Amino acid sequence: MDETAVTIVQQPKKVIAKKGLKQVGAITSAERGTLVTLACTINAIGNSIPPFFIFPRKNFKDRFLFSAPTASAGDTNPSGWMKEENFVKYLKHFVSNTKFTKEKLCLLLLDNHETYLSIEGFDLAKNNGIVMLTFPPHCTHKLQPLDKAVYGPLKNYINTAMTSLLVMNPGNIAFPK
Repeated sequence: MDETAVTIVQQPKKVIAKKGLKQVGAITSAERGTLVTLACTINAIGNSIPPFFIFPRKNFKDRFLFSAPTASAGDTNPSGWMKEENFVKYLKHFVSNTKFTKEKLCLLLLDNHETYLSIEGFDLAKNNGIVMLTFPPHCTHKLQPLDKAVYGPLKNYINTAMTSLLVMNPGNIAFPK
């Protein structure tokens, strides 16, 4: 399991132009994006459970998950980042989408973040056959395969889709708050 922040505001792509040109046109968004935290869980053979979203709001509304993959779940936190109570809800989502028991254990790999450290989370994991193992500090950049294999291509896809949307509809895009 790992989490990442995604935004609807794209990062500008590199533009190729003739050498010596002073101005090169490219469409980009001037707004600052709202980050949504996305928690994904994928096993070693590539199977996954539906994603868990954390929205930067105080109250969760079902409409936040409109068009999300089936059985996706979500929660809110004013900062948009995962906190202990969000992680417990994520664990409940994980349990509801898997079939592990105390006899058939599951190893859940996590980065070494304080968010995952709560008695309620440990109890929930223990009672449902989940063994949580954290990576050592300062090693996740080398040991987190989701960052390179999943989140990198996902963010690139979102960026490309947003750029295409802006090019096809210049000046006509408004995102609801």
